[in-house]
Amino acid sequence: MWFPKRGWRLQLLQFIAVLGSLWMFILLSQLKTGRSAAYILKYQWLVYTDEDESPEKVCNCSAILQGEKDEIQQAKLLTITKDFQKSTQIPDEYYINATKDCSEFKMRRKYITFPLSKEEEDFPLAYSMVVHHKVHSFERLLRAIYAPQNIYCVHVDKKAPASVFIAINAITSCFPNVFMVSKTVDVVYAGWTRVQADLNCMADLYNTSTTWKYFINLCGQDFPLKTNLEIVQALRSLKGGNSLESEEMSQGKKKRVMNVYQVVDGKMQPIGKTKDPTPFNLPILSGNAYIVVNRGYIRSVLEDKRIQALIEWAKDTYSPDEFLWATIQRMPGVPGSTWPNSKFDMTDMNAIARMVKWQWHEGSEGSLQAVYPECKGHHVRSICVYGAGDLQWLTEQHHLFANKFDADRDLIAIYCLEKYLRYKALTELV
Repeated sequence: MWFPKRGWRLQLLQFIAVLGSLWMFILLSQLKTGRSAAYILKYQWLVYTDEDESPEKVCNCSAILQGEKDEIQQAKLLTITKDFQKSTQIPDEYYINATKDCSEFKMRRKYITFPLSKEEEDFPLAYSMVVHHKVHSFERLLRAIYAPQNIYCVHVDKKAPASVFIAINAITSCFPNVFMVSKTVDVVYAGWTRVQADLNCMADLYNTSTTWKYFINLCGQDFPLKTNLEIVQALRSLKGGNSLESEEMSQGKKKRVMNVYQVVDGKMQPIGKTKDPTPFNLPILSGNAYIVVNRGYIRSVLEDKRIQALIEWAKDTYSPDEFLWATIQRMPGVPGSTWPNSKFDMTDMNAIARMVKWQWHEGSEGSLQAVYPECKGHHVRSICVYGAGDLQWLTEQHHLFANKFDADRDLIAIYCLEKYLRYKALTELV
């Protein structure tokens, strides 16, 4: 090691101090785990560092996650500059070419290809991932939730550009436990096909593996708030139960299930016809598209004749994903379900499935009426698309995932959340 003459003693002392700190970390790790120094160093390559090829590295993620306003403002200003936006775009062709050597791709992208703990290895999960664009967002989501013991089904919208399908297919081909759904559909917003996409993945996941314990469905704008170990521990604590929004439907939403809707020019439109009563007089509950349910729940969805009848009835309603799963959750006999009595209602804030910020529930700090603080990003269809300023609050929530993120508008929010989760996951090793 060479040091300049001026101040070389001070630099030498600083260098020795750094080495000492690293060695102390290794020794403490050994004491806590009984693992060798070589074992600890073996996994250092999985850490996300500022030396990685990423234009977002100019941001101080630690300060952002601690809610420091100056750093958050700097990140916000950076994300709106054209040069930054241009530099962070990754074309579909990159993934098509990069995955020609799967080993190199997984190593360069730092995928965790081994179980990080026995607890995780013994509790595999099943994921449905419904996407239609932004391959780079899908790949970052997959990397954040990937574990070799889990299984992943990917549904790419039938009308997605060919480059999107080819790129995602190339990515999935690099992993033995990630596969494309056997049957794709053309997904229409608020239409039945959004549910059908998940149903197709449910069937493929159920028939492909018999070992997974819980099912979680995702879309391309989701991102985890917990490590895989934390997700496993949260699901174990459910003791076989499910966790999803399921509560009484508001008056404003009832027209969605009282009238017949059809797809007209690519949009769901009422046709002036009233729907028949629900099969078996099932009470319709309100919820959302995102669920955390056990394997038995999925078996019931695929095989229970009551549910099959409900599915047929729901196909001409508006946004069936916002009541179907919630209604099934309150049907007697469905594994992990709860009684239909209103005392068992569960809100989206109490369920662990997904943290979604609705604009009309936001409020200023100290507001007694607000459900959560104001969005620090922007809104799309009244839903907060998170910015870097939302991260401190998000990481304090008990939800497993959050929606929505947009890598094209605020990649720093995703980047800092990635670094945070990877640091936690590797820290759990020690």
